[in-house]
Amino acid sequence: MKKIIITSVILVLVAIIACNKQDVKIPDDLESKKTLLADKKSELRDLQRLINDLSDQVKAMEPNKEKDPIPVTSQKINEKEFRRYIDVQANVLADDIVNVSSEVGGQITKLFVDEGQYVSKGKLIAVTDMQSLENQIAEIETSLSLASNVFERQKRLWDQNVGSEIQYIEAKSNKELLEKSLNTMKNRLAKKNVYAPISGIVDVQFLEQGEMASPGMPIVQILNTSKVKIKANLQESLLGKIKKGDVVDIYFPALDKSIKRKVSLIGRTIDLNNRTFSIEINTSSENGVLKPNLLAQVSINDYTLENAIVIPLAIVKEEVSGEKFVYVISEENGKAIAKKSYIEIGESDEGYVVVENGIDDGDEVVVAGGESLSDNDPVSVRNNIETIN
Repeated sequence: MKKIIITSVILVLVAIIACNKQDVKIPDDLESKKTLLADKKSELRDLQRLINDLSDQVKAMEPNKEKDPIPVTSQKINEKEFRRYIDVQANVLADDIVNVSSEVGGQITKLFVDEGQYVSKGKLIAVTDMQSLENQIAEIETSLSLASNVFERQKRLWDQNVGSEIQYIEAKSNKELLEKSLNTMKNRLAKKNVYAPISGIVDVQFLEQGEMASPGMPIVQILNTSKVKIKANLQESLLGKIKKGDVVDIYFPALDKSIKRKVSLIGRTIDLNNRTFSIEINTSSENGVLKPNLLAQVSINDYTLENAIVIPLAIVKEEVSGEKFVYVISEENGKAIAKKSYIEIGESDEGYVVVENGIDDGDEVVVAGGESLSDNDPVSVRNNIETIN
């Protein structure tokens, strides 16, 4: 009886193979190629199912022969939260960085700071030469003194009804005009002193003492390193998966240092050139360790699933038909056997995959030693790992 079954199986397979070996004309157009491909895939699935059915029938009709248990390693599956992360490159930026310049310009007669020096807000940074303005102020003060005397005399005469009204008004107007000019020049003169607008480190010194400083030209650059921010650009597909206040992991490769911080800002626009938006994360400089332009790596959780069945991707096997399966440990007649369980998989991350169907909470799956397993093979569990973490 066994020989008859085997002969029948061989004849069926030979017939199928002979049919498949016939020359197949490959069409030229795309739609016909797609149709032919779908037909051949269907034939392949049918062939796989036939092979499986015949294998089961042969195994069922063969004389029972005790097979030695195959040693395997198994793990128990428990539902857990599944999180997937993506890594995005980022940079550390100074939260406050300003260029200190003179409003009026002139030769720098004194420079009180050097690169790398810490300065407090309001500290005198430099003094510019404004000798010509000081000379003009001296001249105006002399003219104002004379104009004041003339006005006082005209006023006394006017109070006594002596002299003309126009003389009184001209004297008063001349005095007031000189006073306004003097105040304006004194305000300009006060700007010869350049002060630090923020506290921080003098990061760059642009000009030396004795050089000319034009209005608005930076003399030094001050960097406030007590607070920094980390900026990253994300693809627009992540726009709905991250929000202000989310906690992200940040890793600094050069320092081999990791921190967790909250997202402090989400960009309001999408860059038209690369379809990205920016995020910012405020943090301290960690006592000066985090320096501007330091490279960082931000890990963002873009997918979360509660009560997920998660298994190592490496234990998932695939048949010729494309169906995926794993071996689940079961017990029959007091003996452990490996049962083939077909599965549907979902999202994956770092060597693990979510199983959407085919495995239940509490199942025990084969994770090692299953290379030579077949369905219903007896197994001996040599190392049972409690759960998959």
